[in-house]
Amino acid sequence: MGTKAVFLLLALLSFSAVSLRSALAENEEDPGLVMNFYKDTCPQAEDIIREQVKLLYKRHKNTAFSWLRNIFHDCAVQSCDASLLLDSTRKTLSEKEMDRSFGMRNFRYIENIKEAVERECPGVVSCADILVLSGRDGIVALGGPYIPLKTGRRDGRKSRAEILEQYLPDHNDSMSVVLERFAAIGIDAPGLVALLGSHSVGRTHCVKLVHRLYPEVDPALNPDHVPHMLHKCPDAIPDPKAVQYVRNDRGTPMVLDNNYYRNILDNKGLMMVDHQLATDKRTRPYVKKMAKSQDYFFKEFSRAITLLSENNPLTGTKGEVRKVCNLANKLHDKS
Repeated sequence: MGTKAVFLLLALLSFSAVSLRSALAENEEDPGLVMNFYKDTCPQAEDIIREQVKLLYKRHKNTAFSWLRNIFHDCAVQSCDASLLLDSTRKTLSEKEMDRSFGMRNFRYIENIKEAVERECPGVVSCADILVLSGRDGIVALGGPYIPLKTGRRDGRKSRAEILEQYLPDHNDSMSVVLERFAAIGIDAPGLVALLGSHSVGRTHCVKLVHRLYPEVDPALNPDHVPHMLHKCPDAIPDPKAVQYVRNDRGTPMVLDNNYYRNILDNKGLMMVDHQLATDKRTRPYVKKMAKSQDYFFKEFSRAITLLSENNPLTGTKGEVRKVCNLANKLHDKS
């Protein structure tokens, strides 16, 4: 072998070794999402979040609905990075203030949980992980399944308000659009049907459903259910700030269960997306299956929440760990 060939071989071997070391270092630096990510840096983190959720739920029952909604509204929009929690600035609008986020509330309780975690482990646990874990524990508080979820997310630095509508389907969108949006993040038809089972709990503001009551009642609605809806929503143009709501499930409004599926099969779904879920041939078979089996609903719901919570997270050195959840660190440091 000539001197040049030996030199080239040594150079290639040296380059390969450097590349391998870089890859190994990167893997050590960024393990991605893992179970019990904080076991060494903040071993009490998940216990603190769980206890705070229990405490806050005991005082304010509707917080659990908010925590559950947070997972969808944050993680479905490009990345599970707590961008949802950021306040508006002079340059950017908050996702919280967009039409698709109508009815989202109780964000201050995420800050309460963050403060409790910061007292134990300052600067360690991200708001993105707190958002996901509080959602998981909120599901348990509502009688739903315990879902083991990975952690290790980091926080984004900017709002995604300008692209929100590209990712979050509207309650009046066709089922094709809804299926397409969920498929884009790896959630199939049974997963979508299970996630919409979240409508089993909480309530829907009249703003979202009056088009089914005025000027004429939608003939697809169960006529036995219409008087209750009209009583709760007496105005064709309701005030968005008024406390005018209809319970999603009058039977078990505070329990995450499969009663929702029985209701929508009985034409008692409040929003068009609920109605379409029960009638579209691509989703109806799963609605019927979940109406019969809560175990099947919980299995698919757990799978879908897991996929949602792992959607394109920031990990390793990407993003940051915010000091407070409503401000990126550069803005917090200036205040």
